[in-house]
Amino acid sequence: MNFSAVILAGGQSRRMGCDKAWLPLDGQPLLARQIALARELAPTELFISGRADTDYTSLGCPVLTDEFADAGPLAGIAASLAAASAPLVLVLAVDMPDMTSAMLRRLLERCAAGVGLVPRVNRRVEPLAAFYPKAAALLAVDLLKRQLRAVRTFAEQCSHAGLVALHDVEEADWKCFANLNSPIDLPLPGV
Repeated sequence: MNFSAVILAGGQSRRMGCDKAWLPLDGQPLLARQIALARELAPTELFISGRADTDYTSLGCPVLTDEFADAGPLAGIAASLAAASAPLVLVLAVDMPDMTSAMLRRLLERCAAGVGLVPRVNRRVEPLAAFYPKAAALLAVDLLKRQLRAVRTFAEQCSHAGLVALHDVEEADWKCFANLNSPIDLPLPGV
């Protein structure tokens, strides 16, 4: 299926204390790892949703910046949906180090023409490793204009509008969706 991809890397990383995108994991920054992961699926195009003050040129991807300042990941999703040329967009957070291309491929295979897919992990919507249709751009912008920035709200409204299907992930795969929010979440060296 034809799709674009974006790695969301524009967050402030306040709880982590440093930019998560550049944290090393297995000898490479998290952002480089997520780019490689997305490339395994052969997207039509691959973007970085990043910070205006950061140089991403070494990563070889076009960079999108948010039209809505300080609006969190939904602003990055809105910019990505607007920029994408493909009918679907893989949205992947930079801070999911255990995500696999096999899991993303399984999610992609469950998408239908013009309908994306948002996984549910332990009955909770996981909107930051999901496929959204380009048609969801208007909904994202509408929510942002109304100062409604919660990405889960966006995913749920996409579901209600028939823009995405929800898929319950098997418990054995929940670990793929774990994210790094603070230093306590970082893997210990040698583990």
